[in-house]
Amino acid sequence: MKYSKSGQRLLAAAVSAGIALGITSCGQSNTVDYLYVTASKNNPGQIAVYHVDQQSGALTQIPSSPYNSGGRNPVALVTSPNEKYLYVANHDDNTIVEFAIGSDAKIYPQHTYNTPGTEPTSMAINSTGTLLFVADTFQPGFSVANPGPGALVVFPINSDGSLGSPIANGKLSYWPVENNPSSVNVTVPLTSATNDYVYVVNTNSSAQAGTVSGFSYPVGSGTPTLTPVSGSACSAETPSSGNNCFQAGVAPNASASDPTGRFYYVTDGATNQLIAYTITQNGVLIPLQNGPFKTDVFPDAVTIDPSGTYLFVANYNSNDVSAYQIQQGTGAPSSLATNTFATKTGPTCVMIEPALGRYLYTSNFLDNSITGYQMNPNTGNLTGTENNPYPTAGQPTCTAAITHGNHATQHVQPTSGNGAP
Repeated sequence: MKYSKSGQRLLAAAVSAGIALGITSCGQSNTVDYLYVTASKNNPGQIAVYHVDQQSGALTQIPSSPYNSGGRNPVALVTSPNEKYLYVANHDDNTIVEFAIGSDAKIYPQHTYNTPGTEPTSMAINSTGTLLFVADTFQPGFSVANPGPGALVVFPINSDGSLGSPIANGKLSYWPVENNPSSVNVTVPLTSATNDYVYVVNTNSSAQAGTVSGFSYPVGSGTPTLTPVSGSACSAETPSSGNNCFQAGVAPNASASDPTGRFYYVTDGATNQLIAYTITQNGVLIPLQNGPFKTDVFPDAVTIDPSGTYLFVANYNSNDVSAYQIQQGTGAPSSLATNTFATKTGPTCVMIEPALGRYLYTSNFLDNSITGYQMNPNTGNLTGTENNPYPTAGQPTCTAAITHGNHATQHVQPTSGNGAP
């Protein structure tokens, strides 16, 4: 069955899930990362925590895991650049829960925050760790019964990891976007840049083509005002969102930008394509020539390795990952010689761990598991990690990770749509 990622309700939880078991015996001395996985089947949702083995990439769940997510249907999670905090979006409760991360990977709930709109689907943090961006499915006044446009909410992050009140947009506490926002991505600013950019993927509906809403804000500003990026006109449904909407296929649902801040990629679940853009100096998105690029069936998540060399797309209906090499001059993705690698059923999120930039993981929603691969840095080819797949709590939606020890290469975030179909 083919599911729509954005604007539809996530699958309901009715029965309890099995608890993931330890897979391989390894002490913390062999741990290179800590991996966090949200799961939506139970009420409240769960967060499973794993050690990532440095030599094999195998996952071992820590004894006190899984943890309560603090709400229903956790669909997205993100870690702070200083790796001290984890933020989880609970879709059905309209909440963001802040957790402190202990030195042993355990997590401790700190605060719960309500979003101005309803049904948060995606989150991103800027490179300095001062701003949390949240995509709400609906602006205030709209709902499933009364559907309408979505919202981009910007929370300032304080030095202790707590969130301030949403940054004001005039009289609003959010920035309007189009219908069914499914992914939010913030770029890494160039060294000489004065502005940073944030993009929201709008899946919209069958009657309205997909779009990307783009915003700029001053680099280094603590409580910035977002400015719509000049582009093609938005629809009449959201005239207040400004002239900042870029065409993005039929039903876009996930996005990622490369580590240089030059290229931006969007998956289209309706057409089985990857749409690639150049990001201009003023934030305008220019589609690459010879694109879009073919994926497998129903792509719903995309990530780029820390070196910016390889790109991977999770395909929900074909149960696999498509692999590409990024041409550094143009940003064009070219398929690897072997370009699809099997996962278990229903991958919803794909990421590469930040310590070594070597191990790739997908959360498999329908299989209640995590698939692990080791990436060859010279070819991008994937080889299954030891003893994978790894069982996890029911209906895993997405993943995030932090480094353990002095291994960090770059802060890597999961890049997907709303974490589950």
